[in-house]
Amino acid sequence: MSASQTSSSDVPTLLVKIFGKDSPGITAGLFDTLAAYSVDVVDIEQVVTRGRMVLCALVTEPPKGLEGDLRATVHSWAESMKMQAEIISGLGDNRPRGLGRSLVTVLGHPLTAEATAAIAARITKTGGNIDRIFRLAKYPVTAVEFAVSGVETEPLRTALAPDAAKLGIDVAVVAAGLYRRAQRLVVMDVDSTLIQDEVIELFAAHAGCEDKVAEVTAAAMRGELDFEQSLHARVALLEGLDASVVDKVRSEVRLTPGARTLIRTLKRLGYQVGVVSGGFTQVTDDLKERLGLDFAHANTLEIVDGKLTGKVTGEIVDRAGKARLLRRFAAEAGVPLSQTVAIGDGANDLDMLNAAGLGVAFNAKPVVRQAAHTAVNFPFLDTVLYLLGITREEVEAADTLDAV
Repeated sequence: MSASQTSSSDVPTLLVKIFGKDSPGITAGLFDTLAAYSVDVVDIEQVVTRGRMVLCALVTEPPKGLEGDLRATVHSWAESMKMQAEIISGLGDNRPRGLGRSLVTVLGHPLTAEATAAIAARITKTGGNIDRIFRLAKYPVTAVEFAVSGVETEPLRTALAPDAAKLGIDVAVVAAGLYRRAQRLVVMDVDSTLIQDEVIELFAAHAGCEDKVAEVTAAAMRGELDFEQSLHARVALLEGLDASVVDKVRSEVRLTPGARTLIRTLKRLGYQVGVVSGGFTQVTDDLKERLGLDFAHANTLEIVDGKLTGKVTGEIVDRAGKARLLRRFAAEAGVPLSQTVAIGDGANDLDMLNAAGLGVAFNAKPVVRQAAHTAVNFPFLDTVLYLLGITREEVEAADTLDAV
């Protein structure tokens, strides 16, 4: 039995570290050099940053009497490659990771050294250990992911939230595991989330009552008014509008930057995507068709004899209704509720955000940011992809393949 086949922690090992300017063939060259000494590979890690490489190989100790020769040969090879080498003797593999494993995604524009230091220090203070750090994206925001062990996800999320708010960065904490890449359901609010507009205000502009409607909308989103009452009050102001205004409003709707990228990427990964809205099916049905959404549900404006009546028909989609629809969509999609992601900005999204496995407050009101699992305060909807561990390079590579 070779040394690598035993689980004993007292097996002698060597940590071989190579660092310097990156060039082709370094990894193969190192292991060709080590192969001459009949060592087994226990662990490997390689990082390249701005053309500088750090390559670490944890290997078993060579046969007795050959360690000195191995060290000399590795140093000589590294020098020939214009690299530096460091070899450290030890016992066994890496220390076991602590219980409780989480992934901490940090978004900044820019991501400052001060913010990074504060997040790292807070992780340490909670009893966590940073095992790896990986950059997910460099634009439109800088996104990095910390793999953390030794602390449970919920306490870590709670500890990091105040620092994120104070530092002006976004921090998401999710449990690590296979589910991160499993099939998911993503459900979004529409007004001021998927799109930049409040649909009822677009209708109100055609009715000449935009200011009155906007005032009521703002109060409702702050949680100061009952949503159903405010909905009826606003819709009543639209009485008498010609139904032809529906097509005009559809043409005026502006998608949030990054919305198409977010949906396109999620669909490529096999995710199902839906929307729930306190707005109107006259718009959400059109968005479902245009964007290839799997689910859509909203209120419906009543139209009689080609005119808006100032009423809505059917069950009202309010705060509680959005959460019910999330559960319904999840059941129809065959996705556990823990595998759902909800995105919204207003107080009427809170039940949905809290019911989902991951609730994301997108450019949200303060009451929503404080209650959601995490917040994104950048005007690009596709930054949500980074919270799911999807890198910018993966998004762009998929776009390139589709273009071929």
